[in-house]
Amino acid sequence: MSDHEKYIRRCFQLARKARKSVKSNPNVGAVLVYRDTIIGEGYHQVFGGPHAEVNAFKNVLPKNRHLISDCSLYVSLEPCCIENKTPACTSRIIKEGIKRVIIGCLDPNPKVAGNGIKLLQANGIEVISSILENEAESLIQAFVCNLEQRPFVTLKWAKSKDHFISKTNQQTWLSNEISKIYVHKLRSEVDGILIGTKTALIDNPKLNTRHYPGESPLRIVIDRKAKIPKDHHLHMDGSPTVFVTEKNSGLIISDNKHKLELDFTSDYFLDRMLKALFQQYNVCRLLVEGGANTLKSFIEKNLWDHAHIINTSKVLEEGIKAPNIKGKLVQKIDLQGDTCTLLKPYVK
Repeated sequence: MSDHEKYIRRCFQLARKARKSVKSNPNVGAVLVYRDTIIGEGYHQVFGGPHAEVNAFKNVLPKNRHLISDCSLYVSLEPCCIENKTPACTSRIIKEGIKRVIIGCLDPNPKVAGNGIKLLQANGIEVISSILENEAESLIQAFVCNLEQRPFVTLKWAKSKDHFISKTNQQTWLSNEISKIYVHKLRSEVDGILIGTKTALIDNPKLNTRHYPGESPLRIVIDRKAKIPKDHHLHMDGSPTVFVTEKNSGLIISDNKHKLELDFTSDYFLDRMLKALFQQYNVCRLLVEGGANTLKSFIEKNLWDHAHIINTSKVLEEGIKAPNIKGKLVQKIDLQGDTCTLLKPYVK
């Protein structure tokens, strides 16, 4: 591993710490290196807060501040050159007297998209880019989706050894306790979790993170005809919930509940729902937990970015077939008896 790769990987580690706290902003990490020693590092911690580069400068000890101008700055993403909620990072880099910047990947935001590099170079700063570029780009996948005004969509389901997702019209537990913890970890990393009417009716789910520390996501349920009983958790408990329904469905909502009315007959129903969830409810990362028909609708429209498929040892012999999906293998995760297969689309 080269020094550039070593320090860019450290940027990745830092960037991942923020998880969903950055909302529609990218996850970014930065390190300042003086003669093979890191003297400052930081990451973009929260939406609207200082960017990674600024935090790296801030975290340099007073006794080392005189070394900053002789440092190389490593950043997982091209420094921004636009004033928004925070000042442009390129301005701070130039002000600090940095002479060399090493970057993981370019910023896909059209307002930056190479302009940050050009500005640095115009001020005499050497720029080295595309270090571990693919990994750097994978780190900001949610950001890329958000630029398109939709959430990053993760599908998740468990299936039996004989490829069923559940018994017909029955609540069916397939995965083991470790898998349940893993799924709740996934929930803690997203802003919203979505299910369909049938799953809501059969399972009466809470859709929270009770098996893993972290904030529970906004619950979203597709309830076209307002069929979900008022005594179900989605209506009765105090957790915020969005009910996606058609106009004139007769759905009456209580405090902390929301109604999103859409045209279910449109070919663009899912597209419009995703856009509304992003723009109106700030859902930047969405987990779709099913059931089968809901999952298939996202797969058929190619509106997914990751799929977590939990393969279990249970045998059902009959029931509802698991969705058929094709994608590129990202990772296989051992869940102590179950195995999670993580896929992404072949082309996106």
